[in-house]
Amino acid sequence: MTTLFITYQALLATAKPSLSLYNHPSHYRLQWRQRQLLVKRNNDRAPLHLPPLENPHWLSECLQRSPVQLVKLAANLSEAELEFWANACASAGKAAFLNVPNTNELPKKQQRFKWWLKRLFDWSAALLLLILLAPIMLVIAGLIGLQSPGPIFFSQWRVGERGRLFRLLKFRTMVVGAEQLHHQVMGCQPGLHKCENDPRVTAIGRWLRKFSLDELPQLINVLRGEMSLVGPRPWALFDALRLNPQVRHRLSGLPGITGTWQVLARSHLRDLDAATWIDLSYLSNWSIWQDFKILLMTIPKVLLGFGAY
Repeated sequence: MTTLFITYQALLATAKPSLSLYNHPSHYRLQWRQRQLLVKRNNDRAPLHLPPLENPHWLSECLQRSPVQLVKLAANLSEAELEFWANACASAGKAAFLNVPNTNELPKKQQRFKWWLKRLFDWSAALLLLILLAPIMLVIAGLIGLQSPGPIFFSQWRVGERGRLFRLLKFRTMVVGAEQLHHQVMGCQPGLHKCENDPRVTAIGRWLRKFSLDELPQLINVLRGEMSLVGPRPWALFDALRLNPQVRHRLSGLPGITGTWQVLARSHLRDLDAATWIDLSYLSNWSIWQDFKILLMTIPKVLLGFGAY
């Protein structure tokens, strides 16, 4: 099919022709094909003022009224730009994907029947665990509300299967507004952005993190089909963007609540490349029996608070 490059003005025209067009040239290049919108940075032009960057509701309305079904975001966009587009897509009810390389090495493509059994177990186990752990989760919610004012849950954009962006759920373990202080606290820290004595973490939050209780709401992500019980770590945007392009196909895998990195190394291994190769090895050698072993290994690691902070 012929590929057509369009500007924001063209997107607006397809979305709502009655609106007036803007004369500002875009510093993005938008590639339209088969009802998909691929957003790339246009390095040939200097960034100029654009209405959508100041008014996310405008962009959301454009997407909502347009025939766009999903938006693919290039990996050369910044973290703030990815988050901006992801929020706009979520408001418009459109799917947002980080554009990652296709790969045939995924177990979903190589072992379809066994993969279906894995997903059936994921949904069944997640539902059962949510029912059984509901009283504990209610107690945790109460403790968070008593100790620190603000929302009980924390959500953050993560990269899921085939690069799809989704909001990962956790119990809030930091002070309100901690996200805005992230790069100030981490600075130029190489590797995974994890800090043992992070000043943003609350007292109850440290306890929840030590025993991984903050991750219990991710069972909801499993029920939604966004995660598995076992799989690679769901990368945050600031980590995903720093991956070597040669291993970026790792982002095509379905992420999990626990996985090889979590039970073998966790916070003791923060090298981004090393953690990525561990995940790639898991995907290349995936089996139901391997997932079962990882689940069994997770239990003592959680009870002992292995490598968690």
